[in-house]
Amino acid sequence: MIDFLHLEQPIFSTRAHVFQIDPSTKKNWVPTSKHAVTVSYFFDSTRNVYRIISLDGSKAIINSTITPNMTFTKTSQKFGQWADSRANTVYGLGFSSENHLVKFADKFAEFKEAARLAKEKSQEKMELTSTPSQESAPGDLLSPLTSESINGTDDERVTPDTPQHTEPRAEPSQNALPFSHSSSSINKHWEAELAALKGNNAKLTAALLESTANVKQWKQQLAAYQEEAERLHKRVTELECVSGQTTVIKSQKTELNQTIEELELALKAKEEELERLKAEVESANDFQSQKDLLTDKLQDTEARNQVLEAQLSDLEQRLESSQLEREAFRKSLRSLLELLDSKIFELTELRDTLAKLLEGS
Repeated sequence: MIDFLHLEQPIFSTRAHVFQIDPSTKKNWVPTSKHAVTVSYFFDSTRNVYRIISLDGSKAIINSTITPNMTFTKTSQKFGQWADSRANTVYGLGFSSENHLVKFADKFAEFKEAARLAKEKSQEKMELTSTPSQESAPGDLLSPLTSESINGTDDERVTPDTPQHTEPRAEPSQNALPFSHSSSSINKHWEAELAALKGNNAKLTAALLESTANVKQWKQQLAAYQEEAERLHKRVTELECVSGQTTVIKSQKTELNQTIEELELALKAKEEELERLKAEVESANDFQSQKDLLTDKLQDTEARNQVLEAQLSDLEQRLESSQLEREAFRKSLRSLLELLDSKIFELTELRDTLAKLLEGS
């Protein structure tokens, strides 16, 4: 739940389409809003932190606390993203113009720097208040760091490297604070390096998601991913040479190698998809040639049908004229028969009349 009682008026607001990375595949973007919504920066004066908040109706679709380790990455002219380890997700924003994206990214960098300064001030206060009294127990040295007043993710919490003693002492050694400060600086340095590497991995993932069906562009992207993987390998080697914390670096190296292996598998899948597309193109060419052949045959058949239809029409006309002539002949013959019948009838009457006359005479 968002505690709106602790939030002031929004410092900066814009409108964008909100997306989150698919938690199952970690590759596909899932839209969390059907249309563009308001995305705002807020300052929580109670916890002294900056937040990015967006509401879709009464539902909070973004509630992200800005930390110094976060990086906002512009993956295209109108799209940007950042990873939130506390929410265990990656947020993506699609803007209507590049100008809106640039303004949002500038504000993100500004509030990220403010968060870094606030974190450093908080660390200085904790280091000053971490000096134990003569009667304090050894476990009390860590109490300022585990207080609920420190807000943020596990990445935001800093564990000082001040050595713990089994016996209470009246005053800390003079080297305690410098050692803690040096250790904190080293931790911040490696956190920044790890965040940069995570940001690069996020860029690679976003680039894979935005790849199109254009074969040439895919080949260029594949080459870029391979170069980036080689650069990450070199960077891991450099970090191993520079760092004295071999255990932490080895675990980071393992995670990066796993990420690189996943990217290589994704590249391999893209290559297989390219081969499949090539095969489909070849089969499409075969289908096109067959279609052209069938089209030619169809045109030839249609021409022959037209000739046959012309012949059939001529025969029908001739048949119709023949029928008309036959009907006329029948009418003439019928009229002749009727005339002949009438003449025969008249001759019969004449014969009967003559016969009567002969009998009377």
